[in-house]
Amino acid sequence: MRSEPRSGCAINAAVEVLGDSWSLIVLRDIVFGGRRYFRELLTLNDEGIASNMLADRLRKLVDEGLLTRADAARGQRVAYSLTEAGIQVVPVMVALGSWGMNHRATTPELTVRARILADSPELVDDLMGELREIHLGVPRTNPDRPKASERLQAEYDATLARTHSCS
Repeated sequence: MRSEPRSGCAINAAVEVLGDSWSLIVLRDIVFGGRRYFRELLTLNDEGIASNMLADRLRKLVDEGLLTRADAARGQRVAYSLTEAGIQVVPVMVALGSWGMNHRATTPELTVRARILADSPELVDDLMGELREIHLGVPRTNPDRPKASERLQAEYDATLARTHSCS
C-alpha cells in the first residue's frame, strides 16, 4: 500500500513515512521497550498516545513495510515485529536522540540511553543484531557476547547510580 513520494528526494521519502508525531515513538517503544502488543504500546507509552492514533500508526507502519502484524485467532493478542527496514531506523533514532539531547530541553533520566548509544556505534550495531534475532529469527553473529540490551541496561543503571550518588 506504499504510495509514491511527492518527489524523488530521499529525505522527503523518509519524512513521508517517519515524519509524523507518532511513528518514531511507536518504533522507539518496540525497539527500546520490547513492546510488541497493542495494549502494551498503548498503556506503557509516556507520551499518552490515543488508541485510535496508535491503531492508525501501527497500520501505517505495517503498510510501509517497517512492521509486520502476526495473524491471531479471534480473542488472541496480535504481535507486531520489526522488519529489516524497521530495524534500520535504529541509527536514525540514535541520531535524533543525540540531536534532541544537545538542542532541546530533556530530562537526565530520559537522556541517559541517548547519550550511551550516541557514544557507542558498536553497541548500536549489536542492538540491531539482537533485534534481527528477536524479530526476524536471524541469529546474532556473536551469540557468546552479552546481549546489547543487557549491556545498555547495565550502563544505564550504572550511569543513574553515579548520578544519584553525586547528588
